[in-house]
Amino acid sequence: MTGDHVRAAVDTAYRDEWGQVVATLIAMTGDWDLAEDCAQDAFAAALTTWPRDGVPRRPGAWLTTAARNRALDRLRRDAAGAAKLRELAVPARGEPAEEDIPDERLRLIFTCCHPALPFPARVALTLRTLAGLSTAEIARALLTGEPAMAQRLVRAKRKIQEAGIPYRVPPAEALPQRLAAVLAVLYLIFNQGYGEEDPRRALTAEAIRLARVLAGLMPAEPEPRGLLALMLLHEARRATRTEDGVLVTLEHQDRSRWDNALIAEGVATLDQALARRSAGPYQLQAAIAACHATASVTASTDWPQIASLYGELARLAPSPVVDLNRAVAVAMADGIPAGLALVDDLAASGQLTGYHLLPATRADLLRRDGRAAEAKAAYEEALELAPTEADRRYLTGRLNEL
Repeated sequence: MTGDHVRAAVDTAYRDEWGQVVATLIAMTGDWDLAEDCAQDAFAAALTTWPRDGVPRRPGAWLTTAARNRALDRLRRDAAGAAKLRELAVPARGEPAEEDIPDERLRLIFTCCHPALPFPARVALTLRTLAGLSTAEIARALLTGEPAMAQRLVRAKRKIQEAGIPYRVPPAEALPQRLAAVLAVLYLIFNQGYGEEDPRRALTAEAIRLARVLAGLMPAEPEPRGLLALMLLHEARRATRTEDGVLVTLEHQDRSRWDNALIAEGVATLDQALARRSAGPYQLQAAIAACHATASVTASTDWPQIASLYGELARLAPSPVVDLNRAVAVAMADGIPAGLALVDDLAASGQLTGYHLLPATRADLLRRDGRAAEAKAAYEEALELAPTEADRRYLTGRLNEL
């Protein structure tokens, strides 16, 4: 087997098996750093062993065994580790059978996303431990200095140890709240990668991959599938969101360039979630995205349905941003004045002060209503608040049109 084939096999195994190998070692030793170090050693060993012996039939089992044996060697050389070994009563070496390797990733996901950890630490720890990104890669993706990111990871692991955060899936009564925290972390990782910046784009793929893992590990829970569907439907139109560095709004995107395979998978995944008849916020957001995505075939958007879905979303997960999006849908379904009234009510409430999409939305509705002077003033206000260059270019273009 050529070196290129082996490298490709190791890369695939790293992407597919890293989280499971690390999770298994953490469950065995309780030592996060030891687990990561020994997992790295196992993948390094694969690069030297597989060219000679061939890629094993079950790469995950091979890597888990190599990492476990490396961990045992390190524990035996350490006095505290020897005591740990006696507690563990680890069986003799040898490649375990497939059924002997429990999937520990679910416990790892819930531990990384424990509410006792600060939210940024949950995100970083999930990317490091489950996705296998290096500290440097996480720092680049989250636009943070590498030393600061390293400290964040150290503090998170120390917090888990010192606070006695249990390495387990929460009991049934605590599951809804804890699952919501996990889904929030995965969706934030996705959104961090959904912007323009190249270093972040790999995060969308990692978030989708982790959402697939979570949905597979919790088949009875509909919201992980709802989140996965939402991610797939958003990702399907990523290529059309900007053009020459300028933001392209949904109505002006080239729908022929949307990824129909991702749309089909997203809609099918959403149908599986909705079949449980327990709609949650992510399922509702995915349903809204599906209304837009399937309009690529029908060439018309069901705005009354979208407005209704936003109303239900506002009931389940109240948010001024949801209210703003609902105002747009109402404007498209019931007429511009109805939507403008809702936007003006939001502005008067002060809940979205400083949020550039509030004046941008108001400007767009005023432009559609033929009120050019008022629209110009609102676009200028939005331009002053716009956070990205793509947003600023889009708003500047709108101003120039007026």
